[in-house]
Amino acid sequence: MTVSAPALGLVLLALYGLLTVGLRMAVQLRRTGSTGFKGLHGASGFMERLGGSLFALAVVLCVAGTVLQLTDALSALDALDGEGARILGGALAALGIATVSFAQFAMADEWRIGVDPAERTELVTGGPFALVRNPIYAAMIPSFIGIALLAPNAVTIAGAVLLMVALELQTRLIEEPYLIRVHGERYTVYATRVGRFLPGIGCLRLDGERRYRSN
Repeated sequence: MTVSAPALGLVLLALYGLLTVGLRMAVQLRRTGSTGFKGLHGASGFMERLGGSLFALAVVLCVAGTVLQLTDALSALDALDGEGARILGGALAALGIATVSFAQFAMADEWRIGVDPAERTELVTGGPFALVRNPIYAAMIPSFIGIALLAPNAVTIAGAVLLMVALELQTRLIEEPYLIRVHGERYTVYATRVGRFLPGIGCLRLDGERRYRSN
């Protein structure tokens, strides 16, 4: 029995949710007594609400677009509907999901979903965090690009693009300011030598007044 590319996309989306949300929260609860879920309700203000809403919408679009194509309610874009694109999509999604899960567990007890401004967590700079500051987000991007290639239609592509926008907002406007406030010079020194999503790219820069700014 041959599994269609959109069906494989749905399986991978379900696996993503199971491993990176369900399993990770269960492990966190057992280790710390908390699921690690701080919510996307906007404890840090409007921008967190916006980022959280865009992220949720991106996931919904990817799931909906995959289901719609699987049920023939939506057609694939001809330019992306080829065997090579499907193979690449499956590889990106599978590798991305595995990397997201690996990076999550590399955070150990410091793993969180969302930001609680009143909470102080330890700064993790080892393992995959020695290569990029946001390895979880960095791996999420190819995961959802892969899903969009498995079900290449306007809805899933919009979801993948929206995900990248949401991650940029969450990182630049919520998480980095929080980490600078909590960890101060230790984080800024780390961020001047380690890239945001790719090694060496998106490092913080020190201006003439010894203030750090994002690239």
